Amino acid sequence: MKKRICVFGDSVVWGACIPKREAWADLLRNYLDETFNYSIELYNLGIDGNTSADVLQRLDTEAQARNPDVIICTIGANDSIFRSNNQFDVSESVFLHNLSGILEMAKKYTQQILFVGLVKGSDIETIPLKRSSTGKCYSKLAVKKYDGYIKSFAAQNNVPFVDVFSVLSDEDFDDGLHPNMQGHSKIFQAVKKVFYEKKLIDFLTS
Repeated sequence: MKKRICVFGDSVVWGACIPKREAWADLLRNYLDETFNYSIELYNLGIDGNTSADVLQRLDTEAQARNPDVIICTIGANDSIFRSNNQFDVSESVFLHNLSGILEMAKKYTQQILFVGLVKGSDIETIPLKRSSTGKCYSKLAVKKYDGYIKSFAAQNNVPFVDVFSVLSDEDFDDGLHPNMQGHSKIFQAVKKVFYEKKLIDFLTS
């Protein structure tokens, strides 16, 4: 039976603003297809605008439908949104509570769980976000703060974490928020490296 991977996240996982099947999760799927002769299935379950609460709400239903052997989660950029009052939409305590729920839910299906960190480019177009009608803002500093929460949470729970914040530069984004194809390629390479380091490839091909 084929091993299965579910990747949960937001528009960065889904691949906003780039051609179809060019997001990092899709690049990982393409690599696994080509390298292991389609013996591993990967489901890109990124949804534009999702927060940690959204992933927590839908993870059980989506995982139950696919019975994954590996679960990857990268979520938090939309939790870091703030507005003119400089208050985050999702507080640190609520965010960490949601991460705990996500991890607990994921463990119902597998012990092979991976968190991928957050990314952010220049703030020029994102404070406020130009297309927002409600004045929501994304900043590199805020996203880095929530990335740090995930990194610490993963370490405390002995879950592998892929640090990608420092891997990307402003040139790897077209709008400051979503990576371009070059940025997605860098994330994919970082994730692939950890797949080998943490023996996930061995697990998936055994």
